[in-house]
Amino acid sequence: MTPDNAQIAIASDTPTDTLIDPYGRRVDYLRVSVTDRCDFRCVYCMAEEMTFLPKAELLSLEELEVLCRRFMAAGVRKIRLTGGEPLVRRNIMQFISALGAEVKAGNLDELTITTNGSQLGKMADDLYAAGVRRINISLDTLDEDRFRAITRWGDLAKVMAGL
Repeated sequence: MTPDNAQIAIASDTPTDTLIDPYGRRVDYLRVSVTDRCDFRCVYCMAEEMTFLPKAELLSLEELEVLCRRFMAAGVRKIRLTGGEPLVRRNIMQFISALGAEVKAGNLDELTITTNGSQLGKMADDLYAAGVRRINISLDTLDEDRFRAITRWGDLAKVMAGL
């Protein structure tokens, strides 16, 4: 298999076998985009009047959980949830709690979230209780006017309050 294939192979047919990338390295990390929606409209990411995928075309949280568990069975030890803005997905805490239980049970080493920070003020305690110990916050500037220019809809004070 060459790197040009951009494929990941499963070492054999049993569900507990590891994933191997085109360079022969073991894959133990999974990035899952749980939504294309976001409460900001950053100039580098999306149009101000973005058209999103119909919700019926998105995987349900239950389907995403099955997918994550399948990858865990194949050796994934770290999962990063992204979006859009993952914390605006309806019922996301149920999904995060289910994966967090896998961290607490020792089946995952890490559950990480990449966020714009807008929802942390109201969700940080629940995220911690669920088992999230690492959060990556996309924060382009600490200047309020520049923040508004970049995010269009973002509220820097709200983001900072959640830190």
